[in-house]
Amino acid sequence: MPRAIGLLLAACWLLIGQAALAGDAPAALTGTVTWVYDADTLEIASHGKVRLLGIDAPEKAGSDRDEKFIKLGIARKHLRPVHGAGLAWCLRNVKGQQVTLTFDTTQKERRDRHGRLLAYIYLPDGRLLNRLLLEQGLVIVYRRFPIDLKQDFLSAETEAKHRGLGLWAR
Repeated sequence: MPRAIGLLLAACWLLIGQAALAGDAPAALTGTVTWVYDADTLEIASHGKVRLLGIDAPEKAGSDRDEKFIKLGIARKHLRPVHGAGLAWCLRNVKGQQVTLTFDTTQKERRDRHGRLLAYIYLPDGRLLNRLLLEQGLVIVYRRFPIDLKQDFLSAETEAKHRGLGLWAR
């Protein structure tokens, strides 16, 4: 499995590089994670708030947004604890790290309606943070918009569900 993930990451980097050379994708950016709001929103020096593309984390407080998690079969009782677990995971593993931001070719806008930069975030070891959070069951796939990595992200979410991790705990 680790070899398959490595091959997938290499293929993604190759595609991103080819698209950038062709002028189809913006160049990658780098910066240091200075703040963690939750598992899907970070502050990155020189770039401001960044929303991790293609994923959605539970909110700190209950709201009508909980319904999208519940419709997927996630128990309401898991939402607040997993919010805290996702925040703690990012604080331990991401805060202070120098990361690389890349962008999706399907997205016309680089920022969401709240002004946050929309990006895939790669850790210094080359792993994709967005996917790692899915693998841990700390987030779900954001299904509203198409993204290049949606099928891969759905596979990671399904694997976390089968393993009963995080949001998918029984």
